[in-house]
Amino acid sequence: MSEAKIGIMGGSGLYRMEGMTDVEKVKVGTPFGEPSAEIVLGTLEGVRVAFLPRHGEGHRIGPGELPARANIYALKSLGVERIISVGAVGSLREEIQPLDVVIPDQFIDRTRGRSSTFFTGGMVAHVSLAEPFCPVLSDASFEAAGRAGARVHKGGTYLVMEGPQLSTMAESQLYRSWGADIIGMTASPEAKLAREAEICYVTLSIVTDYDCWHPINESVTTEMILTNLKKGVDDMKRTLKLLLPALPPERDCACAGALSCAIATDIRYIPEKKKEELKLLIGRYMDGEQDAVET
Repeated sequence: MSEAKIGIMGGSGLYRMEGMTDVEKVKVGTPFGEPSAEIVLGTLEGVRVAFLPRHGEGHRIGPGELPARANIYALKSLGVERIISVGAVGSLREEIQPLDVVIPDQFIDRTRGRSSTFFTGGMVAHVSLAEPFCPVLSDASFEAAGRAGARVHKGGTYLVMEGPQLSTMAESQLYRSWGADIIGMTASPEAKLAREAEICYVTLSIVTDYDCWHPINESVTTEMILTNLKKGVDDMKRTLKLLLPALPPERDCACAGALSCAIATDIRYIPEKKKEELKLLIGRYMDGEQDAVET
């Protein structure tokens, strides 16, 4: 099967980019079901990339129904080491304006009932999420977005809401009081699962509206979101074309070894079925642990 070290998760307009060559679609199965869609592999600016439309072709999968575990696992199985996520968010701050780009460094998870870990059914792992977005990938993305001409904000807290409904006025004001800067529906559990899979993850958030808290601007509508998202896609395309060739070939961030001290379950108690299911994620640690037990 073809491989790519860079994964891009987004929606329509971002998985068929101008200048992309050697394009092919691959269907990837996982122990966690099918991903949102077939993955589009191609070469962009000399870099092999894997594009995955998180909501499926035609935007038919809601945020609470996303097969996030399958999506991350499928990208991992193709050799992906870094994921660049692109999505729409609302602004909770006056200075963060519609059509700006935000590269957050924190998030508050307010989702409910989403599958947010690979480690269930007889195995426990506790990865660190103190820095939930890869700082190295975030720095490179900020620089590329600036060079691309985007008005970009580095850092900030992303409030992840369940959706698919938009916020009430009271919720919007509450999240502002917590210090959140932007609000969206997809950064979690993607960031959590990427960390468990030892994949660097960053989100390039296109601001489409002021949510509903703003005293002057009209409340957000789906039409507003889609219209401004379409306008922001051009900035993202330019950013990606500058970012991809600028990334160093090797990773030296903590993301690459996130599981090294995170696995809590003694190897002797992990069910064989779970070991096989998660071999892609934990195989190198299981080999080392087995040697330690035998000696």
